[in-house]
Amino acid sequence: MSDLVRLSMSIEKSLYDRLERLVARSGYSNRSEYLRDLIRERLVEEEWAQDEEVVGAVMLLYDHEVRELSAKLTHEQHHHHDAVLATMHVHLDAHVCVESILVQGTASDIRALFDRLRQQKGVLHAALSLSSTGKDLA
Repeated sequence: MSDLVRLSMSIEKSLYDRLERLVARSGYSNRSEYLRDLIRERLVEEEWAQDEEVVGAVMLLYDHEVRELSAKLTHEQHHHHDAVLATMHVHLDAHVCVESILVQGTASDIRALFDRLRQQKGVLHAALSLSSTGKDLA
């Protein structure tokens, strides 16, 4: 027997039409999977809001020619060694590097590390991608 539950809901026609366009543009084969992913996304947001154990990825784009920047970024990662799982460093050109840092810890610890990294002089752009440990999503 399947664990799937069927549900029925009522929404305004204009909202339904917009949902159908979103599903079509997103490439989903059906609205059920689209809605499941929306629910999962909201659950991940709640994990972060409740400061639970989470995972994420920090993306840094920076000019490695800025004095001491590489050392400062490495120092911050060592200072938060318990949160840093892995780092990938790529040279985009003669001056610009991108670093992707996979992190795990409480949401507040991850945000603190992200803030320290992005505040360094020479960081051109920083982004934090939020995710979940997956424990409560199945």
